[in-house]
Amino acid sequence: MVTDRLRIALQKKGRLADDSFALLKSCGLRFAIRGGGLLARVKNMPIDLLLVRDDDIPNFVANDAADIGIVGENVLVEEQLVAKTKLDADIAMRLGFSRCKLSLAAPDIGMVKSAKDLDGTKIATTYPGVTAKYLSVRGIDAKLVEMKGAVELAPSIGIAQSICDLVSSGATLEANGLTAFETILESEAVLIRSARDLSPAKADLLAKLMNRIDGVIKSSETKYIMLNAPKSQVAAITALLPGSDAPTIIPLAGSDDLVALQAVCTENIFWETLEDLKALGARAILVLPIEKMMS
Repeated sequence: MVTDRLRIALQKKGRLADDSFALLKSCGLRFAIRGGGLLARVKNMPIDLLLVRDDDIPNFVANDAADIGIVGENVLVEEQLVAKTKLDADIAMRLGFSRCKLSLAAPDIGMVKSAKDLDGTKIATTYPGVTAKYLSVRGIDAKLVEMKGAVELAPSIGIAQSICDLVSSGATLEANGLTAFETILESEAVLIRSARDLSPAKADLLAKLMNRIDGVIKSSETKYIMLNAPKSQVAAITALLPGSDAPTIIPLAGSDDLVALQAVCTENIFWETLEDLKALGARAILVLPIEKMMS
């Protein structure tokens, strides 16, 4: 049945799912996720959320079951490499959350310490496509042992001499006596879509949604700073404000020497920055979060 409701494929549970739901709600979408349901309808926009396994999302988008999807870049790259035919699903926007690394790791006490030690060994992984490409590019002759989970146990039970797996904090590796020695892919959540044309109604809806997502991402990284400063130091203070456009300068009532300065900073403001501002004579410094932003 033809419908002009935009279909978004999302991971049904896990950290990426939680972050994806939070992003869409920050964009103003109203929906509820109930139990083990596979479909959630957005109440205030013609959008349906398809809740599926993460490794199914690229195929859902490529085969027209979903118009767009939010998935880890690691999953997208793996599915593109192992697909028997070219997968029509590519990155439309990087989302900046759920960051992780696909890394090679080996036991602290063992023969494998770097990539050059991998020749003639076995590597356990849940990412055979990405790992095989890495080995091929570098001319490394190693055998892959494909696993569905618990990859970090492989060296201790003699299945492999090293592993290639996702690393976030590194706590799991440390708990199993492993140390990462090389990162082969840095990943984050990405919004993907196919090259096919959408209906005019869906295309307009997608453009609106992507503008909102862009605004949420920018606002999360942006701060509004307000301070009072000597007129003579305005140029030096402006130079210290990270990623800001020309600030707004307002005269202060009852003072010929001081002005109020307000600016939107698109980069992190660290304590050291505030200390440097104060050293230039700035006072009453306020750094505020920005909830929504649209350029």
